[in-house]
Amino acid sequence: MGRTEDLIVLASTSPQRSAILAQLRIPFRTVAPAFEEEPGGDPLEHAAGKARSVEGGEYPVLGIDTVVRCGGEVIGKPDGPGEAERMLELLAGKTHEVVSGLCLRTPGWEELHVETTRVTFRELNPRELGHYLASGEWEGRAGAYAIQGLGASLVDRVEGDYLNVVGLPGALLVRLLATRFPGTYGFG
Repeated sequence: MGRTEDLIVLASTSPQRSAILAQLRIPFRTVAPAFEEEPGGDPLEHAAGKARSVEGGEYPVLGIDTVVRCGGEVIGKPDGPGEAERMLELLAGKTHEVVSGLCLRTPGWEELHVETTRVTFRELNPRELGHYLASGEWEGRAGAYAIQGLGASLVDRVEGDYLNVVGLPGALLVRLLATRFPGTYGFG
């Protein structure tokens, strides 16, 4: 891990985002953003709003927002098992996009980027859908699945950054840290 003076302030309380930063050995602290998300809103605008709502002081602030898109429809978090089933049926046998907006900012500059990962689900039969729905893993998940868990069984192929599907575009963040802070976080 880096020194405590090299922290990133994560404008999120997402356990998945925290786990990814820990996996990449990037020291961080979390702060709940004071930003009201608009359902189905632009992930880049949301990421910027989250990052701008948090005071990082001397530390860089990281804001992320992720949406799932399939056939022109933005798929958010399901309200219950019926909506989760509808979402999974929509995704079954198709390729969808996981789109994340990322904002990395300091008092002197701001980087705004979008990362898109394509995920293809295999065809799913009613028994498989029922099994996944019974797991409860879909709760609170955009697109009604968690690829890092049992949701991996629904997926046929991932094109792009796997960590983006989990909740944070790791490859993009590493590139930005390597460029903006060479050597500080172990990159660049």
